Amino acid sequence: MGSAPGGPPDDPDEPDRARRQRDTEPIPRTRGEEGPGYSDDAAFSRGPSYSDGPAYSESASYASDEGRAGYLPPEFSEDELAGLRTDAAGMPIGPRRVLPLEDEPSSLVARYLFPTERYRGEWKRHWIHLSTPLLIGTAATFALGYLSGFLARQEVRGLTTAAVIVWLGVMGWVAWQIADWYYDRFILTNKRVMVVNGIVTRKVGMMPLLRVTDMKYEQSPLGRLLNYGTFVLESAGQDQALREVKHLPNPNELYLRVVEEMYEPQAVEARLGKDAEDVKADDGA
Repeated sequence: MGSAPGGPPDDPDEPDRARRQRDTEPIPRTRGEEGPGYSDDAAFSRGPSYSDGPAYSESASYASDEGRAGYLPPEFSEDELAGLRTDAAGMPIGPRRVLPLEDEPSSLVARYLFPTERYRGEWKRHWIHLSTPLLIGTAATFALGYLSGFLARQEVRGLTTAAVIVWLGVMGWVAWQIADWYYDRFILTNKRVMVVNGIVTRKVGMMPLLRVTDMKYEQSPLGRLLNYGTFVLESAGQDQALREVKHLPNPNELYLRVVEEMYEPQAVEARLGKDAEDVKADDGA
């Protein structure tokens, strides 16, 4: 492209100079459109400050209804937060996983506790423990009842009387098993676990909590359905008075009780103290 007649000759660097001038020209800005955290005094000395600018304001482009959902804090239900709330003493105020502790032992158990021992609870075995005696009693009733009626029609009085005596003997044995089940108790204190059973001959087995090296409970499918299980206690690989305790009710709740007593006795004492204060407050009200 030639120069105009009479004018200065064309400068070959003129297009590059014009382009550089255009690229380095500052961009005009109006008040309110300044970037977040950049001042005129120190343009890049401080770095971006997200507290000054509109980065998280409602007018930001990514704070729309669709984008804002990604920045909302997670929401928790009241049930999920209940286990995290504590009272002034630091105890959870949410739903308990263990049932309240009993206040006093029964007269059957109290005689086996020494004065400084703190009682935690006692449990009778699950009613499934009586399934065998009850089935035998039911079968004997039907069988011997039918046999007695048949012998009575045959007018064999001696055998009829013998059948009735056998039935009474079976019923007596069933009643004995029921009484033995009633007096059979699993006991937990702050020092030991105990099993007390027997009617005429009493048997008392115990194991100190400090010597329990392993504890587990087992539940069969029927046990899970009816809520009973078998506890197995190990004590340093030695023979002990009680190792396997069958047909205990609420095994999960009982397991938590024993484990808490073994590893968190202070928590048990704190809960007992709190319960006692609540009772006194209720009585005062």
